[in-house]
Amino acid sequence: MADINVDILIIGAGPTGLGAAKRLNHINGPSWLIIDANEKAGGLASTDVTPEGFLYDVGGHVIFSHYKYFDDCIDEALPKEDDWYTHQRISYVRYKGLWVPYPFQNNISMLPKEDQVKCIDGLIDAAMASRVATTKPKDFDEWILRTCGEGVADIFMRPYNYKVWAVPTTKMQCQWLGERVAAPDVKLVTKNVILNKVAGNWGPNATFRFPARDGTGGIWIAVSDTLPKEQKRYGQKGEVTKVDAQKKMVTLKDGTTIGYGKLINTMAVDHLVEKMGSQELVKLSKGLFYSSTHVIGVGIRGERPERIGDKCWLYFPEDNCPFYRATIFSNYSPYNQPQADAKLPTLYHADGSKPKSSDAKEGPYWSIMLEVSQSSMKPVDEANLLKDCIQGLINTEMIKAEDEIVSTYHRKFDHGYPTPSLEREGVLKELLPKLQDMDIWSRGRFGSWRYEVGNQDHSFMLGVEAVDNIVCGAVELTLNYPDFVNSRQNTERRLVQSFYNAGSASANGVPVRPAPQA
Repeated sequence: MADINVDILIIGAGPTGLGAAKRLNHINGPSWLIIDANEKAGGLASTDVTPEGFLYDVGGHVIFSHYKYFDDCIDEALPKEDDWYTHQRISYVRYKGLWVPYPFQNNISMLPKEDQVKCIDGLIDAAMASRVATTKPKDFDEWILRTCGEGVADIFMRPYNYKVWAVPTTKMQCQWLGERVAAPDVKLVTKNVILNKVAGNWGPNATFRFPARDGTGGIWIAVSDTLPKEQKRYGQKGEVTKVDAQKKMVTLKDGTTIGYGKLINTMAVDHLVEKMGSQELVKLSKGLFYSSTHVIGVGIRGERPERIGDKCWLYFPEDNCPFYRATIFSNYSPYNQPQADAKLPTLYHADGSKPKSSDAKEGPYWSIMLEVSQSSMKPVDEANLLKDCIQGLINTEMIKAEDEIVSTYHRKFDHGYPTPSLEREGVLKELLPKLQDMDIWSRGRFGSWRYEVGNQDHSFMLGVEAVDNIVCGAVELTLNYPDFVNSRQNTERRLVQSFYNAGSASANGVPVRPAPQA
């Protein structure tokens, strides 16, 4: 017998695991427990704080939602108006010393004339070719050519996407695109070029929310705090060392064993199958590709420069900097950096030169967060990456050589982006059902490996929908029909809905099926 027995065990307290736990707590049916190796909730949506008091998220996270249930849960966790800031996305692409409004392919009116001609040529050729095409694009590169043409492909789409994904666009499939990449309107682009006009905001995150305090990680700590303490097990006492799918038992680092009826796994699925010790599944998971992400933070003394202004996040396709994206993190909240009266010494100037004085001085302060990808197809000089990124900030005129650096941050996340590789669907269509046949629902950004439903709202709902599938047999729309959930307001589930408990199932048995009350 295991030391602890529950109907449903959740591995991981990131957005997906917390979504599952919130739903189980809401329906008040099967017994459950959530475990995580980290002391605090958040997973890949957590926030770090430097010794100097600068906050940095694990990559670029903002809150925009396709689901009312997600909204309900985070509003319950952070209910006050002053818990949040709402921002209009101000986003640009850096190209040839210019700030081109995002999305680049809709704003070639901002480019030098010779590049405008190259892009228009390609767009017209692509439009004509696509009218007679009888097959779907075979990969992401072909999708780019058919949609944007050779000019936009060479100037922006190919170099930028290589910097993001750390694999060439020819090695990626294109079913994931959906709302992620804007398809240009040739007539509108041409009209804007002639009239020298800028296209408006595009995409689901044109307006977004950000927590006033504690960064994105603060959201998930607050969500976790709404759950019963006795049903959470975080830190070393929640670290999984072995998953025995046959015995339906998980062993933790401290030796504790947990028996379960159903398992919702949100750790990376390649790590899961290793802990299961199944050579068949390990071999199958080798077909999944991912890139690592380096998050670099730079804290700077001084007023935010006018050239930076209210920019949110910025894209960098060129090779004059290692990062593909920069976020002006201090613009999201005044609490993302130390207050102006905090005294900090200058570490060095941006050009590497030492300051004349090592005395601590007051601010104000502002900050930039950078992201750099890495893979076997895109190596990175990790030892010099921070220095190279600061030089990249100078090269792109984000900062000046004489700027005072008061704080730096560098953290590598081995699993950063789940790559939509050509092989991905073939692997997932075999791997996920095999796991489910063993009563393991593997879900989440890396649990189910689908980037197109890897945002915070998607990830949370993958956990919610896994619970409803286990308990009621409901279809998991987010996992199986990404384009459908991304094209609508999903209002069917609400936190105010109530359930009655039809009696508790025995541990390791079939969970109860609570019915919603009218």
